[in-house]
Amino acid sequence: MKLTQLHVRGHDIGVKASITETTRERMRGLLDHDHLPHDEALLLKRCGSVHTFGMRFAIDVIFLDRHQRIVAIRHNVARRRMLFSFRATQTLEMSAGMARMHGFALGDTLDFEVIR
Repeated sequence: MKLTQLHVRGHDIGVKASITETTRERMRGLLDHDHLPHDEALLLKRCGSVHTFGMRFAIDVIFLDRHQRIVAIRHNVARRRMLFSFRATQTLEMSAGMARMHGFALGDTLDFEVIR
């Protein structure tokens, strides 16, 4: 996975985002995690739907279009749920509550600066 620094509206928000690069990474997602630190996120490329079956914690799900603009936000998604967005081409997963804490809004553009 590629590691990046997440920027919103041109500002570094102190969140490192791992970006999936393979189908296997995308399919695994966060399923093998007990939690996700507040300063970490996972970007699933080529992904407009997610599920939380097998997850051990709630997450925020942010759907992005091909220009990395937010097209939908789902807060505090519990286990055993399925979500999708017809407009999304990628999906960002964060710890529950982080999208609100960082003030994410529909139409915001997210940038991912590669750090390794």
